[in-house]
Amino acid sequence: MTRRVLRRLPVAALAAAALVAACSKGDKSADSAKMADSAAASAAAPPPAPAAPTLTDPNIAAILDAANVADSSAGAVAATKGTNSEVRAFGKDMMRDHHALRKMGQDLVKKLNVTPELPAGDNSQAAATAWHDSLTAMAKGAAFDKAYIDHEVAYHQAVIQTAQTAAGAAQNADLKALIQKAAPNLQAHLEHAQKIQAKLGGGASGGTGAAGTGGDTAGAKKP
Repeated sequence: MTRRVLRRLPVAALAAAALVAACSKGDKSADSAKMADSAAASAAAPPPAPAAPTLTDPNIAAILDAANVADSSAGAVAATKGTNSEVRAFGKDMMRDHHALRKMGQDLVKKLNVTPELPAGDNSQAAATAWHDSLTAMAKGAAFDKAYIDHEVAYHQAVIQTAQTAAGAAQNADLKALIQKAAPNLQAHLEHAQKIQAKLGGGASGGTGAAGTGGDTAGAKKP
């Protein structure tokens, strides 16, 4: 952009000189019109988007805890209502793994003397509750199995991204290590869910994730 402006300067200067020589009043009118146009353009331009808030360690601790509660809770429903044996087994894995993970997170929070606090505007708990209620109300059968697994695929995809963001934002080394330890396990959970999804008939058509700011967390056992 700078080079283009510099190239135009000599031409612009000659044009301005010619206009002054020909009619100074006309030049002033043109300048006024240009200034008005510039001001209008500036007023019409949208303001820059606000920067995303940086996650604090208390935010991250709260996200991890809420995510473990959400996936363990949904897994408990699938473990009893699933009609497909792989869906039931996956639900049991999620319930067991995330119950243990929550305990790990709580122990770390106690050690660090941190009070978990969800980020402002976070709606993950409400979304998780709504999803749990939907699963509970849904009738047993193939539609339930597919909805649960479709949700788990979408949820884990979102959670992997959230975990990467949290790992980069974490200030405490122990908290960062806990999140980084999760990476291969999160991927294993995702791939397991995708394999079951393929057997049930492919793409996601069921529930969508409550994973905007939270999901699976560190140290989960491979399914």
